Amino acid sequence: MERLWAPWRSAYVTGASGGDTGCIFCDIDRPGRGELVLVRGRVTYVLLNLYPYNNGHLMVVPYRHIPNLAATTADEQAELMRFTRDAEIALTEAYRPQGINMGINLGRPAGAGVVDHVHIHAVPRWNGDTNFMTAIGNTRVLPEDLAATKKRLQPIFERLAASNA
Repeated sequence: MERLWAPWRSAYVTGASGGDTGCIFCDIDRPGRGELVLVRGRVTYVLLNLYPYNNGHLMVVPYRHIPNLAATTADEQAELMRFTRDAEIALTEAYRPQGINMGINLGRPAGAGVVDHVHIHAVPRWNGDTNFMTAIGNTRVLPEDLAATKKRLQPIFERLAASNA
C-alpha cells in the first residue's frame, strides 16, 4: 500500500481543535479554519477548499446553515452569484486556466461531501490536469500550498469587493 504523509490533516480529521458544531462551514471561524477565507460578504463568504482537486479550488458559501438553493433568500442568491462571478474573474486572472468547473452538489448521491450546507465549488482546470497519479494512484499532486494560493487570490478578491461596494 502506498502512503502519502499529510500530518496537517490530523487536527481536522480528529476534530482536535474543539468547538465543532458538526458543520465545517458553520465552524469557519474555529481555530485552523478561518485562515482559509478569502473574502467575507454580508451573507456569504469565499474560502479555499482544504482538500482541493486542483490549485485554486475554492467555494462560495452562505453563512446560514441551509441545505439547498431553494432555501436561500434573495440577498443570499445575489451574493452567492456575485462571489461566484468574482471567483471566475480571480481564478482566470491568477491561474489562467483553460476551463473552470463551477458546481453545486445537492445530496450525497450527487457527490456532496457536506450534505446539509449548500455551497458552490469553483475549480480551475487545464488540459491534462488528470494524470496517471490521479487515474492509477488515486492521488492528487498539487504544486502550490494553501498559503501560497491564498496569497495569490486574496488581493484579487479584495480589489473586486472594493469595486462592487
